[in-house]
Amino acid sequence: MWPVWLIIAGVCFIIEMMTVGFFIFWFGIGALLTMIISLIFPDNLVLQATVFVISSTLLIFCTKPLVKKLSKSDKKVATNAYSIIGKKGIVVQDINPTHGVGQIKVAGEVWSAKTFDGSILKKGCEIEVKEIDGVKAVVEPIAKVAEAAIK
Repeated sequence: MWPVWLIIAGVCFIIEMMTVGFFIFWFGIGALLTMIISLIFPDNLVLQATVFVISSTLLIFCTKPLVKKLSKSDKKVATNAYSIIGKKGIVVQDINPTHGVGQIKVAGEVWSAKTFDGSILKKGCEIEVKEIDGVKAVVEPIAKVAEAAIK
């Protein structure tokens, strides 16, 4: 009977490779454990079935917290507009909060911008993006960032 359990284990592992979850794998391990039992007790099918069901069930429930912990991803990837926060760029159109105009170029893309403190920045000024406010990037000139780091 051991070749049957070996085939069942192999089929479970193949199915596990084709699926997204981590569930069928434990049935494969249970089948391998049952294969070992079938070598010791070749004629006792009830014992083999019991070992398969109990070992598979225990493996699923005992390893579920571990699998969740290992598959959990706490890293949040900044996407869309938020991906430019902290990046440096250059002013391509004067930023003037009085007139509500201004553009910057960051990572090859042009963004509408305003200053963090309401000051006016001239074209060519190097900036750092501090946050996103609606559709505008809120920026600070690099010189002010350097001054703040010194203090």
